[in-house]
Formats: sequence, C-alpha cells, structure tokens
Amino acid sequence: MAPKTVMIIGGGIGGLSAAIALQQLGWNVSVYEKAKELKELGAGIVLSANAIKALEKLGVAEQVRKTGSPVKKAEIRTWDGKLLVNVPVHKQSKLYGTYSYLIYRPDLQSILYKKLKQETVVFGKKLIRIENDEAKITAIFEDGEEAEGDLLIGADGVHSEVRKSIIGSTPSRYSGFTAIRGISNFEDDRFPVELGGGFEAWGPGKRFGFSHLGSGRIFWFSAINTPQGTMISTEDRKKAALENFKGSFEPIEAVIESTNESDILLHEIFDRSPVKYWSIGRATLLGDAAHPMLPNLGQGGAQALEDALVLSRSLEIYPDNVQQALKMYEKIRIPRTTQVVRGSRAMARLMQLENPLAIHFRNLMLRAMPDTVQIKRLEWVVGHEV
Repeated sequence: MAPKTVMIIGGGIGGLSAAIALQQLGWNVSVYEKAKELKELGAGIVLSANAIKALEKLGVAEQVRKTGSPVKKAEIRTWDGKLLVNVPVHKQSKLYGTYSYLIYRPDLQSILYKKLKQETVVFGKKLIRIENDEAKITAIFEDGEEAEGDLLIGADGVHSEVRKSIIGSTPSRYSGFTAIRGISNFEDDRFPVELGGGFEAWGPGKRFGFSHLGSGRIFWFSAINTPQGTMISTEDRKKAALENFKGSFEPIEAVIESTNESDILLHEIFDRSPVKYWSIGRATLLGDAAHPMLPNLGQGGAQALEDALVLSRSLEIYPDNVQQALKMYEKIRIPRTTQVVRGSRAMARLMQLENPLAIHFRNLMLRAMPDTVQIKRLEWVVGHEV
C-alpha cells in the first residue's frame, strides 16, 4: 500500500512537530510555510516536563537540553523584591524526571526543522483555500499552485486560514494586558547562569519575568494591564518598558537597559474561547490554530507538541480512515486543551490583579502555600505525558 500523504500548513513549532511524528509513521509529509525562510519571533519559550517528554518521543529532547537552559531556580517576588514563592523546581524535576527548560524560540524551530527529511518544508506558500472531498483534500496557494493529499493539518497559528475554512470566523478575546519582551546578555550574581531559571516580580496590574535562555543569553518579559490599542503603536518599546517598571526590584531596570531596541517585541495578548470541534472532512487543526491560549501557564508550545503526538497516534490506529482518526484526536485533545485555555485565563486573573486588598490576600496565600500544594496544583498540566 502506498504511503499516506499529509499537507501541513504552517512551519512553526506545532507544524514541524506534527511533520516529525508523521514521518516516523512513514507518511509522505509536506509542510507549506508562507514565509520565504525559516523564521520565528525572537523570544524565549518555556518547555515544562510535559513538553520535554513530548520532545523525547520526537527524538530531539537531548538537543533541546544542550541548547537551552534548565530552570533550576524560579522565584516569585513582589514588585519591590520581597519573596513570595520559591518554586520547588528540584522536587518537581525528581517527580517528573526532568527539569523545565527555557530555549530561544528560533533555536527550537531550527532543531525541529533539521530532524525532518530534506525538502519537507516548502517556503513562500500562502494558502488561499482548501477543497475537501471524499477521496482527497486539495490546498490552493496564492501563486496558483495546488497540492493534494489524504489529510491537511492547519498549524498556521492564531490567525489561521485553515481554521476559517473549518470553523469560520470566531472572535479573538483581548486578555487585558500587553506584553513587552526582550533578549539580552546580562549577568547578576543572584541568578547565576549555572543555575538557570530566574524570577518573576508581580506588581499591581503588571509583572516582569527574567530567565536564562542558554548560549549566554537571557530572556525577559513583561505583562502590563492596559486598554486594547493604547500601547501597540509605541515606537520606543524600551522606553515604555522602563517607564512601567521604574523603581521596581533590581535588576529589572538594568535588564531592560541592557537590551537593544531591535531585540524588544511588543504585542497585545489574545486568546479564543474553546470550540467543540477542529475538523471537517480531511482537514483538522493543531496548536494555536485550534486553541490559542494566554501564556500564563507556559503551555502554548507544549500543547502543540501534545497535539502532534496524539494526532499521529490516532492516524496510526486508523491508517485507512482519516475521519475516524480525527474524531479520536478531538476526543482526546479538546477536553485537555479546553482545560488549559481556561486555566491560563484563571492564572492571568491571579497574576494581573490591581486591587490592593486582593493583592494582599493573594500574597498571603502564596507565602503560606507548602511545596506539596504548589506541585499538586499544577500536576495536571506539567505532569501529563502523552
């Protein structure tokens, strides 16, 4: 029997991971990426235990560990530096068999890309529409070319064209905060590179995080409560970050100051409400195209990795019935990703509090929380193994 053919739209983390998983099954895989070259936004991505275990199954975890930085220190502090939580990262690593890692997003994408057969990824291919029929599915691209196969996977991100074909237009939801993120070289004796990890500082309606990234770099991010549209036109992103964190716990201002303007990104953060299906005919969705979520549980990339593995296993079980495989994929993945989307929203509300009394009680609760409760609280997320 001839190998099955799959078209994956989008060459980000989810699309490349799905391609690896399906090549492992012997499928013919083509990834169509609208960019002219391999390109990801220059930010850091956290890979918690569930993500590392998925990467192990894809055969790239060791490279990720070598390239990224283990999180061996993780503190939550107030905006002026008082310790709220010392996250029990060593206990978690023993429980789950691995530390979390932080890695430069383009580095992770490059590792995944190199795991694929040569010429799997076709660049400069912008999808216009798909045509679904009983025997095959066809992708039509802006340049007039067409491709057909047994399955099409939309891994084309939060503004997915494939999603529009399957689900239609569903409104995005503004989180209430804007993120400013940067990559820099920075040293601080309190957060040595050997330990990896770093800290978060939570202030009224804003927070700042700093962590080692591997290869001598650090990644920082900030989340600032602001009405939609008010910060997005900011020309001087560095100045905006400094103004919002003036007088904060050091080294926050020094970290921002150490960063070149060209290495700073500013984005409003959105998600979408979960939906009840991701597939139609021979087309399905994966990653942010299926379930865009807030970054507050650090699970965007991890859930795309989990999607890729569950989808490939569903197709392994039903190799001659794509629709049945997609039903199985949805049945396993939609309840979990729905829970993660909602959990990320709940975490955002806790982290971005503005009311002084609410902040006071939250901080009391965090200081009093024993390690066992901390670990148990997030076990359903990071302790999961596909």
